[in-house]
Amino acid sequence: MEGILLLDMENEELDLTKVFDMFWNKKIEIIIIMLLFLVIGTVYTMFLVKPVYSSSTSLLLAGSQNAETTITTTDITINNKLISTYSELIKSKSVIRKVKSSLNLDLTEDEIKKMIKVDAIDSTDLIQITVTNADNELSERIANKIAVIFIDEIQKYYNIDNVQIVDKAEVSYTPSNINHTKDIVMFGIAGAVVAFIIALVINLIDTTIKSSSTIEQEFDVPVLASIPIYETNIKKGGRS
Repeated sequence: MEGILLLDMENEELDLTKVFDMFWNKKIEIIIIMLLFLVIGTVYTMFLVKPVYSSSTSLLLAGSQNAETTITTTDITINNKLISTYSELIKSKSVIRKVKSSLNLDLTEDEIKKMIKVDAIDSTDLIQITVTNADNELSERIANKIAVIFIDEIQKYYNIDNVQIVDKAEVSYTPSNINHTKDIVMFGIAGAVVAFIIALVINLIDTTIKSSSTIEQEFDVPVLASIPIYETNIKKGGRS
């Protein structure tokens, strides 16, 4: 059993060595492909990606703004159930149309809706409204206007005053869709994967014998002799 185990370990080591040699022999091609992907990634993230900016405002589902009102457990339970409803209401046509009219936006309702993202923060009574656009100031104005109009709509539909603005949206000067380091690293990893796959495929379809050691390893027979190949130039009217 020990002899068999030793033989298996030797074969495994031999296979790993062959795999390493296979990639090492293609190291130039692998490096070129990786560099190509890195160049593409750099050009993409630096020049081709159009920056967009996100501004967020937070809303709290609480009690009435009246100081004499006490928040009860029932109020909290009702608020939790209303979060999903409120999230959909924020992106409703009624709210979007009023935002468009109030800000005099030269955008369609669908375009405005696509800019809006509503997140209910887990285990809290907070709703975050995020607006993303190429114009950072426009993102801030739309986000804040949505919050104001949404609160008015809640009072109209439910006749309650249980939503308050916690944080107003601010103008962002950092693009939310661009991370140069992350993009370049991802392209580098993709280039490495592609390079190794190409090297592996080339090796699999290449059935030629590269050296006498390959014959000895594959067929377990010694190579007695090898015939070198010489290039000769034959000229007309003589020999060389």
